[in-house]
Amino acid sequence: MSIEAPLEVHRETVRPEWIDYNGHMNVAFYLMAADHAMDAFADRIGLGKSYMEETNCSTFALDTRIIYARELVEGAPICVNAQLVAFDSKRIHVCLELTHGKEGWLSALSEWVLVHVDLGTRRSTPMPDETLAILGEIMAAHENLSRHDALARPFGLARSN
Repeated sequence: MSIEAPLEVHRETVRPEWIDYNGHMNVAFYLMAADHAMDAFADRIGLGKSYMEETNCSTFALDTRIIYARELVEGAPICVNAQLVAFDSKRIHVCLELTHGKEGWLSALSEWVLVHVDLGTRRSTPMPDETLAILGEIMAAHENLSRHDALARPFGLARSN
């Protein structure tokens, strides 16, 4: 099976109600668009809503980060590509690129670490072998992708002495 590197997982359009008083997409909706993309990624690897309903297991976000590069405005198409950075038996590390869906420029990066959870115990538990196999195939396709420089930089302001 051929796997895209990175993997396109989601498309949507910036809605009027997502626009703030600065005339661009509000920060909260970047996270929401990224969350929609993570739901699509979960479906792709077998951990979506139907999986949760059948097994009473799901994924929870442990950590998220958004880096804004260029503003999106009302009506702009959004394309979200996922890069699998790493995974183990219980966790998944994914970087999402939110780009302008027609022009292709980068609008934001959203980095996620997810944990697989048994909803009955509310504790982490290993993912199914089928999902780990799919993640292995994606990782093989993505292992040579470079990480964005912005994700390696320290967060915050440099302290001056």
